[in-house]
Amino acid sequence: MPTIEEMRAQEVWNNCAVKSVASGVMGGGLGLMMGLFLGALDNPITNDTMTGRQQFVFTAKQMGSRSWSSCKTFAVMGLVFSAAECIIEKARAKHDTTNTAFAGCVTGGSMSARGGPKAACIGCAGFATFSVLIEKFFDRHTSSSPEHREREI
Repeated sequence: MPTIEEMRAQEVWNNCAVKSVASGVMGGGLGLMMGLFLGALDNPITNDTMTGRQQFVFTAKQMGSRSWSSCKTFAVMGLVFSAAECIIEKARAKHDTTNTAFAGCVTGGSMSARGGPKAACIGCAGFATFSVLIEKFFDRHTSSSPEHREREI
């Protein structure tokens, strides 16, 4: 039997706004780390007249701007996807792959909407497909766990 604190914590976590903000923060953290990593791998074109210190500062600035850009992108992506999936799940009163596909479509379409309707449609289809594939990949691994098999029985 869960305690009162556990039930309250579950109640808070079931709130779409809380889920979305948490996903946005985690997505931003992931984007920041990826930006730092990929920024470090970039081979910037530096001027031959730059000193070692100037090259270091130049590279650090590039890494910082790339990390911040990735941070913002992943934060928005996580927030939009999580909010869309949560709202769709509550409206349909079901947890299935359809929710993931629609949330992926909303996310991909909104992230690429600046490119016009064609880009939004392609973004919708691409992100929905990617989301469903990831859902199926993780579902396959959880379905073989003993806990999942017990729930099915």
